[in-house]
Amino acid sequence: MIRVLVVDDDFMVARIHAAFVERTDGFEVAGTARTGAEALELVAALDPDIVLLDVHLPDLSGLAVLERLRAEGRGVAVVMVTAERGAAAVRAALHGGAMQYLVKPFEYDDLADRLRQVATAVASLPADGGEQPVDQAVIDQAFGTGRAAADVPLVLPKGLSPETAELVLAAARGAEEISASEAAEAVGLSRVTARRYLEHFVDAGAAEVRLRYGGTGRPERRYRVASSTG
Repeated sequence: MIRVLVVDDDFMVARIHAAFVERTDGFEVAGTARTGAEALELVAALDPDIVLLDVHLPDLSGLAVLERLRAEGRGVAVVMVTAERGAAAVRAALHGGAMQYLVKPFEYDDLADRLRQVATAVASLPADGGEQPVDQAVIDQAFGTGRAAADVPLVLPKGLSPETAELVLAAARGAEEISASEAAEAVGLSRVTARRYLEHFVDAGAAEVRLRYGGTGRPERRYRVASSTG
């Protein structure tokens, strides 16, 4: 599961945003904060994957929180969720490293789409990859300029969702090869579910599979994104 910290000084708004997060497949609320100081404390304590961050907070502004997070070397993904429309604030969020900026009020689908985009971008890069090189297609995916939706076969079997398919494909794209267990851990699925997506990509020509033989037991199925898919 992708863990989200909700930061908003309005208790009711925070509840609504938290409900939106919980409604989105693959995401859960790690906690909520009502001030900038509390947001910084909870990021340190809970280590969430994404922060939904309001600009207008009673102590520090959300932009100041974002600046502090980056100064501390925190790599958490930040989505600004605010009524602030000023160009200066938007520019500061962009330069500060926010991955999305969503203006209130908005509908559930607006937030869900941005959560999925951020998760896809983060999953496209190998975890703890260090100096491991990545190709341009992976970089484009991380910066939101790739072809995520177009890369996923449009017709999915019953029970498979396009949003989760994008996450699994991004995880596969971020690794030279990936197993169903590794994909499951990266995306927050069961191994059986991750394998269903991977096998569908193979059937659709979007991925290739090879068998890796060990000393005993059945060979492991290893998947890689087909070259035509990036």
